[in-house]
Amino acid sequence: MIINTFSYLWSRKATDAIAELTDHGYTTFEIPISSPHCWPEEIDAAERASTRARLDQTGASIRSLNAGGYDLNLASPAASMRRKSIEHIASVIDLAAEWGAREVVVSPGTRRPMISPTLDQVHGWMYESLEELVPLARRSGQRLLFENTPYCFAPTIGDLARIIDTVDDDALKIVYDAANAAFIGEDPVAGLLEHADAIALMHVSDTGIESWGHDPIGTGVIDWEALGAAVDATIGTDDVVLEVIREDEPLLEFDKAMDELSSRGWRVPSVGAPALVSTKEEDEA
Repeated sequence: MIINTFSYLWSRKATDAIAELTDHGYTTFEIPISSPHCWPEEIDAAERASTRARLDQTGASIRSLNAGGYDLNLASPAASMRRKSIEHIASVIDLAAEWGAREVVVSPGTRRPMISPTLDQVHGWMYESLEELVPLARRSGQRLLFENTPYCFAPTIGDLARIIDTVDDDALKIVYDAANAAFIGEDPVAGLLEHADAIALMHVSDTGIESWGHDPIGTGVIDWEALGAAVDATIGTDDVVLEVIREDEPLLEFDKAMDELSSRGWRVPSVGAPALVSTKEEDEA
């Protein structure tokens, strides 16, 4: 299972978060792109090389970089804003290639909530952006993943699947966020089973309906037993990202989440810091 380092967004740089997590037994990560946690323009060549060396040395890997969507808009009415979004995502693709990450998570885009442009218009602007980004990702050996988010203009798995079908390129797939789906009233179990062929990764955390969250497993509305069975029948846990977000004691929260998933039938690895041997035990050995 992949661990998302979002919980460290304001407390540690991504490289330091990975160091702590690998010491605790976690080995595969998704990194959100946000300053100061991880921002391509702030990472020089020496730091990029040292991060890759540290990953290789510890046997860890970065599966995906999450470029996010709040500061970007591939469907902006303004060509210059689409250009800035494309340039930023291109810089994330470059960093992903240097660090050996296979995927870059992006948002389809947003539209104004009042006097909105039509859906045909925003789709047109988004497809125009993808005409440049998808070939770029393919040439770099990466894959773009559109995420279902409540604030974008394509919030459902069906919306995203239609985009994927239209583009029809293996360099564009979906990361399906279970909490985001549940918050808008979508059944993530049904969504995964129906659209598994288009889904490359799945984000898992819990949420309520009244308040949108990425909460500890079992504290919200998601049926984890049913979702675990659906994951086994489709993508498998190697393509699942744990995205419980808690700033306080994230390691403890990740361990609790793994234990909770295991208790609900999920096939997750046993992790944890290596047991310390006391001086007396060392002497007796």
